[in-house]
Amino acid sequence: VQLVESGGGLVQPGGSLRLSCAASGFTFSAYVMSWYRQGPGKERELVATITSAGGTTNYADSVKGRFTISRDNAKNTVYLQMNSLKPEDTAVYYCHAQRGSRREWGQGTQVTVSS
Repeated sequence: VQLVESGGGLVQPGGSLRLSCAASGFTFSAYVMSWYRQGPGKERELVATITSAGGTTNYADSVKGRFTISRDNAKNTVYLQMNSLKPEDTAVYYCHAQRGSRREWGQGTQVTVSS
């Protein structure tokens, strides 16, 4: 089982980034996929979730209207489009897969929002 995030980096406030998470080793289309983040000195928090077929999404209040989670089950990939980025969005972003009690994590990708 492997989840590999990419797309992080340094961006100015107000900018955009698109994170990707490529999955392998499990039946991706059967899993609920999420993005979490952990900022400096903070606990890991849930950012966004998308159901297995992609029909339902949920977001943390802090990112509603700015972030969009999506998935392509044909490519075994989940995305997080992040717009209007703020310094407080600075964190390591983690991809997460869950099916029942089974949970898998990626290694994380750093997002830094700074001028």
